[in-house]
Amino acid sequence: MSGIYLHIPFCRKACHYCNFHFSTSLRLKDEMIEAICMEIGMRKNYLPNSHLTSIYFGGGTPSLLKDADLELIFKTISKHFSWDEMTEITLEANPDDINPATLSTFKKWEINRLSIGVQSFFDEDLKWMNRAHNAGEAERCIKAAQDAGFANLTIDLIYGSPTTTMEMWKKNISTTLSFDIPHISSYCMTVEEKTALFHQIKTQQSIAPDPEKSANQFDMLVSNLVSHGYEHYEISNFGKPGHHAIHNTNYWRGAEYLGIGPSAHSFDSKTRSWNIPNNKKYIDGMLASTPVTEVEILSDATKYNEYIMTGLRTMWGVNTLKIQSFGPEKAAYFNKMVIKEVAGGYINKIENDFMLTALGKHFADRIAMNLFFIDE
Repeated sequence: MSGIYLHIPFCRKACHYCNFHFSTSLRLKDEMIEAICMEIGMRKNYLPNSHLTSIYFGGGTPSLLKDADLELIFKTISKHFSWDEMTEITLEANPDDINPATLSTFKKWEINRLSIGVQSFFDEDLKWMNRAHNAGEAERCIKAAQDAGFANLTIDLIYGSPTTTMEMWKKNISTTLSFDIPHISSYCMTVEEKTALFHQIKTQQSIAPDPEKSANQFDMLVSNLVSHGYEHYEISNFGKPGHHAIHNTNYWRGAEYLGIGPSAHSFDSKTRSWNIPNNKKYIDGMLASTPVTEVEILSDATKYNEYIMTGLRTMWGVNTLKIQSFGPEKAAYFNKMVIKEVAGGYINKIENDFMLTALGKHFADRIAMNLFFIDE
């Protein structure tokens, strides 16, 4: 199972909460597409096999790509890799970019899954977040995508925003359910350093999210979606049976992937590498065949910690037999520490598997950190 992630680092507007790498200037877009295509060729042998189970366009805002951009990228990928009708090809799209013309372009290039950044169906939330779309576009784009034949849809929602009341969040959930979308990703509003939101809160221009309200909205989300047949297969992700995200599930389950574009990460089971998060330096490096990339050789402790961090977030949890493969010292440490989490009601043990309880899902990061093995 191998996948390619392509980071498209351009956006129309800067969302106040976002800490991903992007630029609101499209000045370097043509050069970026050329550099991305060059990187695909340079790194064609990175993955263990050339057949892809997933291709994922993330960002940034990949829905800004034009037909000619997608043509160059897909033709380059096809020179070095293969895929078939079962390959999941996802493109992240903003509601304001979705119209009959763009949908036709996406279908032309066999994109079979759209990830739509709705975030909320209320203008109050969207304005506070500094999103480029409005509430009307949030609803219209889903219907337009479905009418165009995109059955495999996922939308993003954000809970915990200061502007989102419990009643508004309830309505966001019911509106989402009314579209019968097969997959939903929902993220807690968090305040990251070096974002506009961090500065606004620090200078008292905005109030910080309320952790208790965020927790209550998360519980409401889980209860409603599970009761409507969604599987809560990862803390932030819900899918109807047969509609788990292939690309992201492979991340969480330790499959290899190749990251293309500025700031993109790659993983080959032995090393992790990442490109420089700077558009100009990325482009110059790729065009000169001297990519600006850092590589980390993963120790057994790092591999163990990453397995704990990603595995615990999923409904499959972590497995003691897998943990033993990282060495007896890590296995002994895990067995010692996990007992406390089981006793506290944060983790369930079912035979050789350990997974978070409903309570534990509220404290996933803290629990993972307690189970991390630190080399002395």
